[in-house]
Amino acid sequence: MLTSLALIFLVGLAAAALCEFVHLPRIIGMLLAGIALGPYALNWLDGSILSISSDLRQMALIIILLKAGLSLNLADLKKVGRPAVMMSCVPAGFEILGVVLLAPVLLGITRMEAAVMGAVLGAVSPAVVVPRMVMLMEKGWGTDKSIPQLIMAGASCDDIFVIVLFTTFSRMAQGGSARWTDFAQIPVSILLGIALGAVAGVLLSFFFEEAYRRGGKVRNSTKVIILLGSSFLLMAIETWAKPFAPVSGLLAVVSMACTLKIRSSEQVIRRLSEKFGKLWLAAEILLFVLVGAAVDIRYTLHAGAAAVVMIFLALGFRAVGVILCMLGTPLSGRERLFCVIAYLPKATVQAAIGSVPLAMGLPCGQIVLSVAVLAILITAPLGAIGIDCSYKKLLRSVG
Repeated sequence: MLTSLALIFLVGLAAAALCEFVHLPRIIGMLLAGIALGPYALNWLDGSILSISSDLRQMALIIILLKAGLSLNLADLKKVGRPAVMMSCVPAGFEILGVVLLAPVLLGITRMEAAVMGAVLGAVSPAVVVPRMVMLMEKGWGTDKSIPQLIMAGASCDDIFVIVLFTTFSRMAQGGSARWTDFAQIPVSILLGIALGAVAGVLLSFFFEEAYRRGGKVRNSTKVIILLGSSFLLMAIETWAKPFAPVSGLLAVVSMACTLKIRSSEQVIRRLSEKFGKLWLAAEILLFVLVGAAVDIRYTLHAGAAAVVMIFLALGFRAVGVILCMLGTPLSGRERLFCVIAYLPKATVQAAIGSVPLAMGLPCGQIVLSVAVLAILITAPLGAIGIDCSYKKLLRSVG
C-alpha cells in the first residue's frame, strides 16, 4: 500500500504540475494519472488501496467541505434564497429528462433504462466545483451577488436528489415500483443533515469555549483533528440512521462548519481555514487520482459517437434548467453563463454509481457504465477549464 500511496502522490503531483505548465487545470493531470495507474491500464496500484478507494475519496471530500463551510457566509447564502434551492434539483431534473427523451433514440435502450442512465449522469461533481467556488470566495470574484455561494449550495444538495432518483429508477428497472416515500426522503435528508450539523457545531463551539475558560486553550491543530473526527462521525451517522431516517452526512459537515464559524472569532476561523487549505493540497491529489483509477477506460470504446452526442445534448437540457433557476435574479447575462459552465463537471457520483446497474444485472448496465465513464472524461476537464478560464471574464471582483 505504501508504494501505491507514493505513486498516487508523486505521479499525481507531477501530472498536475505538467498540466499547470501548459495552462490546463491540475485536475486533468490527476485524473489522467489515476487512469494510467489504475487497474484498467498499468495496474500499478495495490488492491488493498483500491478496496478502500471510496472511503479515501470521501475523506478528501470532507476536507474541502469543511473548508467550504468555514468560508461560507450564511448572510450571503440567505440573500440567494430560492435560486439555491432550485439549483439543487432543477438542472439535474432537466438533464435526466433530456436523457430519457434522447437515449432511446440514440442508444436504443428503453425509457426506463434511460431514466436509470439519466440519474447516473445527472449529478454535478462537488469535488470539482466546491474547491473552485471556495477559491472564488477567497479572492472576491462574484461575491457581490453571492454567485459562488449559490453554486456551492446547489452542488452540495444536487447529489442527494440524484441518488434518491437513481435508487428509485433502478428499483423500477428491476421490476419494482416507485414509492412516494422515496421522494419524500429528499427534503427530509437535507433538513436532518443541516439540523444534525448545527447541533454538532454548537456542541463543538461550547467545548472549545469551555476549555478556553478553564485555562486549557485548545490549539488550532487540535481543533482540526477534532473537526475531522466529528465530520467522520457525522458521515457514519448517515449510515447508521439509514434504516430509520435519511440524513445527508455531507450537508451535516458543511452545516457544522458554518455553525462553528458563526460562534467563533474571525481570527480562529481564518487559521482553521488556512490549515484545511493545506490539508486539501494532499487530499485533492488523493481524491482525483483515485477517481481516475475508478474509471474503466475500456468502456469508452463501447459508447461510440452516439453517446458523445447524447452527453452534449443532455448538457444543453441542463443549461436550460440552470437558466430557469436564474430567472428573477439580479445576475447579468455573463454571470448566468458562468453558472451554466460551473454546473457542467461530473466525476465523483458517476465514478461511485456508474457500475451499479451492471452489478445489479440490468440489461443496460454496460452502456450506462460506458456513458458514465465518457461523461467524466468529457465534462470534468470541460467544466474545470471552463470555470478556470471564464471567471475573470464573466464575474466581477470585489477584492
